[in-house]
Amino acid sequence: MGIQKVAFIPAALTIIAMSITSAFAQQVKLYNPIPLTTGKQVSDSLSDKDIPTGQGGFARDYLVQLQKGDNLAIDLSSDSFDSIITLLSPNGSTVAENDDGPDGSSNSLLFTRIAKTGTYIVRVRSFGETGGGTYKLRVTRLKPVK
Repeated sequence: MGIQKVAFIPAALTIIAMSITSAFAQQVKLYNPIPLTTGKQVSDSLSDKDIPTGQGGFARDYLVQLQKGDNLAIDLSSDSFDSIITLLSPNGSTVAENDDGPDGSSNSLLFTRIAKTGTYIVRVRSFGETGGGTYKLRVTRLKPVK
């Protein structure tokens, strides 16, 4: 009888651990970047529910399909926080980043040319501990002047 009791304890612990893990997984929000269409302005907001940057601020990611040779303007503006815009390649490396726009404001404006077709991430984040709030984001494919 002693052997049956010893075998029962690990089985019961395994079932309890699996139940706890399943309940926890249902409560945890998984990373899920938001699809973004070029040319359309997005009005959104950063909060403490977004990706923590480790510097006191937060980030939100958007997925965008881009083609080799695309010339882009990415415009990010907010009256609530000091914005930073980052474009990440399909392999996760930084293609380009901008903190402050050319007008001297804390808004961000980024121009870049795409070298490889793929799904890119546009990351909106706040600088340092400036937290979150509302913002407007637009990714525009620029057309050559004729």
